[in-house]
Amino acid sequence: MAMDLTDRGYSPNGHYKGFTLWFTGLSGAGKSTLSRILEERLRRRGARVEVLDGDVVRTNLSKGLGFSKEDRDTNIRRIGFVCDLLSRNGVVAIAAAISPYREIREEIRRKVTNFVEVYVECPIDVLTQRDVKGLYRKALAGEIQHFTGISDPYEPPENPDVVVHTDRESPEESADKIWAKLKERGLIAFD
Repeated sequence: MAMDLTDRGYSPNGHYKGFTLWFTGLSGAGKSTLSRILEERLRRRGARVEVLDGDVVRTNLSKGLGFSKEDRDTNIRRIGFVCDLLSRNGVVAIAAAISPYREIREEIRRKVTNFVEVYVECPIDVLTQRDVKGLYRKALAGEIQHFTGISDPYEPPENPDVVVHTDRESPEESADKIWAKLKERGLIAFD
């Protein structure tokens, strides 16, 4: 007997629920790259997907905010609010933002429908080598203030749903780990 997935909160096409995939990690760790890979996979299968990239949100939704803790928290709350609107209406929301403070991420987790936190982990020495703009070197030299992970704190998640290690996994391997978690949680049911 075929299972009626719409009875389990899936979209009308029966393949996915609205959910939020929340990427957190330091600048350059691979959040945007993984977001694009998963966005493409989901779209190819008919999912409605919106990506909220931290840099894009800062220039639009959060224009005028600085980098104080209060402004960073406001930025993350705004992203979380949009993610909740999308996910509870059957859209896959993908947030790719550093989101450095654990307390705010946990606040968002409690509010957002079907929240999946992905910690994109990568050591600072690797990030410094990857950094084509030289931002890490400048931050380490004290030339850039309020740089997360160097002169401002980054609090890694204590219990993320998925951890990917972009210093030793290919983007596709990391995306496969995330995809497997989405299937395990019953958020996607593609063949």
